[in-house]
Amino acid sequence: MSTLAPGMNDYVQHYINAEWVDGAAGDRISVEDPASGEVFGEIARATAPDVDRAVTAARACVAERRLVGMRPADRGRLIVDMARWIRARADEIAPLLTRDQGKTLQESHWEIAGCAGFLEYYGGLADKLEGSYIPLGDGYIDYLIPVPYGVSAHIIPWNYPFEITARGIAPALAAGNAVVVKAPELAPMSVDYIARAADAVGMPAGAINIICGYGHDAGDALARHPGVNQITFTGSVATGQKILHAAAEKIIPVAVELGGKSAGIVLGDADLDVVAEQTRWGIFSNAGQVCSALSRLVVPADLHDEIIDRVVSVAAGLTVGPGLEEADMGPLISRTQRDQVDRYVRTAQEDGARLATGGRPIDRSGYFYEPTVFAGVDNSMTIAREEVFGPVLLVIPYTGTDDALAIANDSEYGLVAGVFGNDLDQATYLADRLEAGQIFVNEWFLPGIEAPFGGFKKSGFGREKGQAAVQSYVQWKNVGIKR
Repeated sequence: MSTLAPGMNDYVQHYINAEWVDGAAGDRISVEDPASGEVFGEIARATAPDVDRAVTAARACVAERRLVGMRPADRGRLIVDMARWIRARADEIAPLLTRDQGKTLQESHWEIAGCAGFLEYYGGLADKLEGSYIPLGDGYIDYLIPVPYGVSAHIIPWNYPFEITARGIAPALAAGNAVVVKAPELAPMSVDYIARAADAVGMPAGAINIICGYGHDAGDALARHPGVNQITFTGSVATGQKILHAAAEKIIPVAVELGGKSAGIVLGDADLDVVAEQTRWGIFSNAGQVCSALSRLVVPADLHDEIIDRVVSVAAGLTVGPGLEEADMGPLISRTQRDQVDRYVRTAQEDGARLATGGRPIDRSGYFYEPTVFAGVDNSMTIAREEVFGPVLLVIPYTGTDDALAIANDSEYGLVAGVFGNDLDQATYLADRLEAGQIFVNEWFLPGIEAPFGGFKKSGFGREKGQAAVQSYVQWKNVGIKR
């Protein structure tokens, strides 16, 4: 059990082998509130020795079969108990997550509910991971067994740190793996509550280990550690490529989700009120810092100006401010991120895109940026090709259904895409041909935990969510017997 009972402290330790511990080097990472730019806490900084300690703890859990040796229903109950513990503390966690990451309190509550939902879903699935019998005729017995990989490493992004941690570890634990989580150096504080939940419900020592460090040392050491059997990563293409190289050297499986440049096609018969409402959530949620954000709105040329007026009205009507003050949109995660968004906006103007609203940092403490809409965008522009990861909507006109499809598919990414329209034959025609792992029709972010999520092309491979996600955490053993 823990050597330190963590409360709402301004310093968070690592959680390794069911104990809260400092980093081996004694270093700490300062954590900023993106709504003010001020440091409000610290977290222990992991380096290679801490990674090794966490992996060693997880390997001992695997070797002693502390999880996989349990009755699956009992393992599932522990995971569900973590969800109950978290739900009971939602009002305590939400302000911390908002201060840590910048999102609004409403968005923090949604994220907490998502975290608990993943734990509940996969906790309930733990005793339903079944093998099969293969008939080979008289004199033979042949069967197939799902076997956990062993130690599963999870490298977490900063945009949804609490929910994405649960999204990965819940199916991994349900399958019987032990996990090592590297929390993001930006927005790491809430992930501590995953460890606290594990400790509170009596999860076996070494089953869940949570550390925080920089990607170039802790993340790299975790990806390369010889004791890791599988990796799950959400983040940038560049970092994903490094992780894939490290995994290739060890020949271990990886599930990667690497972002997107998602397009929503508006058909001529679409309800434009729905388009405007869904655009509000699709691109301005979490200040646009969403891998599956609706960043490109592909619209009929003859509706372009009307749609611009509608989405500009939505964007201009949003209040922007600290999430704790119940604004509609919070800040970007850091000064670096805000400056990067602003560079993309300046480049778009230089390329000839017409700024319809927004387009500037907000002159106040913190890292706020105006909700921004560009009109008349050409899909060849830099801002239409690269992931901005900010509250910037691009409206691109098209002249026919095939043209719309070509624009939407003309991207290195393929995470999600969408269609807005009332003609379901046309909507399903496009859905069949859109090159993305998940297609939304008339509601962005529509599917929940039950629906598989993952990308095509440079958006990655492997699937999160749904029953399909468990396949990332098991390998199959065949046993054949001659009687």
